[in-house]
Amino acid sequence: MTKISKPKAAKKPARAASRKATAKTRLKTTVKAKTPRKKAVSIGAQIVALEEKIVKEKQSLAALRKKLAPQEVSDYVFKKHDGSQIKLSEMFGSHKDLILVHNMGKGCRYCTLWADGFTGFTKHLENRAAFVVISKDPFDIQRDFYQSREWNFKMYSSHESTFNRDMKFEKENGGQMPGVSAFYKDDSGRIYRMAYTCFGPGDDFCAVWPILDLLKDGPSGWEPKYFY
Repeated sequence: MTKISKPKAAKKPARAASRKATAKTRLKTTVKAKTPRKKAVSIGAQIVALEEKIVKEKQSLAALRKKLAPQEVSDYVFKKHDGSQIKLSEMFGSHKDLILVHNMGKGCRYCTLWADGFTGFTKHLENRAAFVVISKDPFDIQRDFYQSREWNFKMYSSHESTFNRDMKFEKENGGQMPGVSAFYKDDSGRIYRMAYTCFGPGDDFCAVWPILDLLKDGPSGWEPKYFY
């Protein structure tokens, strides 16, 4: 009697599945091997990159300020240190441009620090534009303090004038604010304020603060004094 053999059960494609899994693993390993690792950026490189970014941002800020609509201003009257009057238009001298610093006066140690710094580069600024400093102190008080500091720039008093308030450097209560305005006088004699900004620790107008920032503990609570 002939035995009828049972058909063999189909084998599961285990080897094929295993080969596919192995191929996927190799592919992943290859991809991982080819993907470059990000190099750690040193603190020094980050500082340089940030410094370059800040320079570009400042250039953008300067360009943006130039888009401000010029503000026509009156020909305000100030007082010289001998008590005589001088008009805003006269401060330009032979220049078309005028840099005018708003100083808070004798009572502010910080404004005195900024003004001490201006003494060093007054001649450089005057080569490009007229440069003056004004404060609300009466002219005689301003004069005596000016002489005690041995400042060399032109300084005038805006006492009894609305100039500071009109330029947004005086609060409603009479408190003064420090800063700088840039003016332009056209051929007809009309005067325009082209740009302005305020002063404060860490700004671009006093070299002391950025230098102190380089120290291990930074300014560490340091404040300016009239005398050391």
